[in-house]
Amino acid sequence: MQNVITRWINKYLSDPEAIILGLLLIIGFGIVIFIGDMLAPLLISIVLAYFLEGLVKILEKRNISRISAVLLTYIPSLIFMAFLLLAVLPMLLNQITQLAQTLPDMISKGQDSLFKLPELYPDFVSEQQIAQLLATIKTSVGSFAQNLLSISLSSMAVIFTVLIYLILIPVLIFFLLKDKEEIIEWFQGLLPQERKVATQVWHEMDQQIGNYVRGKFLEVFVVGVVTYITFAIMGLNFAALLAALVGLSVIIPYIGAVAVTFPVVLIAYFQWGWGPELAYLVTAYLVIQALDGNVLVPLLFSEAVNLHPIAIIVAVLFFGGIWGVWGVFFAIPLATLVKAVIDAWPRTDIEI
Repeated sequence: MQNVITRWINKYLSDPEAIILGLLLIIGFGIVIFIGDMLAPLLISIVLAYFLEGLVKILEKRNISRISAVLLTYIPSLIFMAFLLLAVLPMLLNQITQLAQTLPDMISKGQDSLFKLPELYPDFVSEQQIAQLLATIKTSVGSFAQNLLSISLSSMAVIFTVLIYLILIPVLIFFLLKDKEEIIEWFQGLLPQERKVATQVWHEMDQQIGNYVRGKFLEVFVVGVVTYITFAIMGLNFAALLAALVGLSVIIPYIGAVAVTFPVVLIAYFQWGWGPELAYLVTAYLVIQALDGNVLVPLLFSEAVNLHPIAIIVAVLFFGGIWGVWGVFFAIPLATLVKAVIDAWPRTDIEI
C-alpha cells in the first residue's frame, strides 16, 4: 500500500510546476473563502469588467485606442445601470408590495381549492392531509414574514452598504478596464518563473470565464425581456416581477427553470383559474424555456458549456454550498476550471 501511494505521489506531485499550480489554486480558493465577503465589491467589479471587456476588444480591433474604447463602453453601460436602478428597480419593488398585499387573498382561494380535493378524490387525498399541508404553508408564510421584518429592521445598514457599492463598483470597473494589462503584469511579477502549466490554465480560463459572463448576462437580459413582453401582452399580473425571476433563473442551470415555474403557474391560476388563459400562458412559458435551452444557450455557450448535465448539477450544488450565489453563478466556469486543471496537470510516466 505504501508503495502504491509513493508511486502515485511521484507520478502526480513530483513535477515542480504541479506544486506551483496546486499552491496557486489553494491560495486563490482560500482568499475567496475566507475574505470573499470583504472583497465583494472587487469581485462584483471583476465580473462586470469581464462583461464589458468583450465590447472593448471589439472596438480595439477597429483601431480605436484602449482608453477611447473603455470610455465608449463604460459610459453607456453606466447610463444603463442607472436606468435599471432608477426605473426598473422601483417598479419591481412596487410589484413586490402589491404581491404581498394580495397574498392573503391567494392563500384563502388556495385553501378553498385544497378543501375540495377530498371530495373530488377521496381515495387519494384526505382532509387530514390537507390540514397538515395548510399548517406547513402557514408556518412557511410566517417565517417569510419574519424574514421580511428582519430585513426591514436592518434596512439602514443595507442602504449604507448599497450606497458604498454604488460608489466603489463603478470606480473599480473603470480602472480594471483601463489598467488591465498593468494589473496582470503586476500579478505575474509576484509569481514564480516556473508557471508554464498555471499560465496555460489561466489563458484557457480567462477566455472561458469572459465568454461565460458575457453570455450569461445576455441570456438573463434576453430571457427576461422576452418573458416580460409575453406576460404583459397576455395581461398577467406582476409581469415585470415574474419576468425578472424567469430571467434570473437562468443563472442556476436546470434547477432555476423548474423552481421559477411554480410562482408563474400559481399566480396565473389565482388570476384566471382553470381555463384557456392559463393553458395559453403555460404554453408560451414552456416555449420560451425551450427556445432558451435549445437555441439561445447553444448560441451563447457553444464553447463554455462542454460539460455533462450531471457535472453541471453537481457543480451548482457543491460550489453553491460553499459560496452561495456566487458559487451558483460561476458553477459552470469553476467546473470547467477543475476539468482544465485535471487535463493540464503534469504527470510522469510512472505506472501506479
